[in-house]
Amino acid sequence: MEREVGLVGQGHGHGVSPAEAGSASGKYVRRLAIAIGLGLVTFVIQLVVGLNTSSLALLSDSAHVFTDVFGVAMALVAILIARRAVGRSDRTYGMYRAEVFAALFNAVLLFAVAGWVLYEAIGRLADPPDVPGLPVVLVAVVGLGMNVAALLVLKSGAKESLNVRGAYLEVLADMLGSVGVLASGLITLLTGWRYADPVIGVAIGLFVLPRAYNLGRHALRILFQHAPPGLDVADMSAALSALAGVRQVHDLHVWTLTSGMEVASAHLTIDVDAEPAAVLTEAQQVLADKFGLHHATLQMEPPDMTDRCQRMSW
Repeated sequence: MEREVGLVGQGHGHGVSPAEAGSASGKYVRRLAIAIGLGLVTFVIQLVVGLNTSSLALLSDSAHVFTDVFGVAMALVAILIARRAVGRSDRTYGMYRAEVFAALFNAVLLFAVAGWVLYEAIGRLADPPDVPGLPVVLVAVVGLGMNVAALLVLKSGAKESLNVRGAYLEVLADMLGSVGVLASGLITLLTGWRYADPVIGVAIGLFVLPRAYNLGRHALRILFQHAPPGLDVADMSAALSALAGVRQVHDLHVWTLTSGMEVASAHLTIDVDAEPAAVLTEAQQVLADKFGLHHATLQMEPPDMTDRCQRMSW
């Protein structure tokens, strides 16, 4: 459309480029790697002890830890891939969608893990195995220590980077799982109640399900290019239409490229005597200040182009 319009004004916001958007996360690559290492140590210890003691709580939490480590690792891989792709002419937005595909895969994995835990727990409730409490308590304490260390490593970056904040929340969720495992071990150790382990295992499995659902739903919204949650497209159209010199707004599209990176495009029909550059500047300011959109491509069109442009959009 731009080629046919000729001298009709068009432009884009200059808030945050893809390269710059990734830079906040890029500063914390080493800390993310440390958090992944701590998580892997926790996973291996829980898995080995869980298999040797038949503790469903430990096995459930180890699967939960693994999926969280996987999620953080995919976020780290996405950062590194996007960093390498910046500057390539055939990848104008880099490879930021890699993070979204990883999140969707992680959601599917979480559902599978939760399903396995619940299935295994049902079978054990009839005749719960005799799980020794002391090893479970010791592993839970080690897991809590690893979680605290990872939280301290990620704390500063969580305030600046969405990727790091996501990793921080993953570790926080792991800490809650470790608390559950600790409770299971203490109850078994102090009271000998054999149902403590499968009950806590079920609780951890149920805790995973809503997180998996929200993660998968968010990833699918991005892949289907829905408008970001909480952003009213009709309100945005009205705000642009209310600008001086703007007659009509059409072909307005808003979508999320990856977490924390929203983009928009729109055609604005302006008055014949309106100054395209001035309207463009005001429109960009409205999108940035009111809607938090710092990367928007806007095309200015004279009144006689509107009908033709709308027909071609179909």
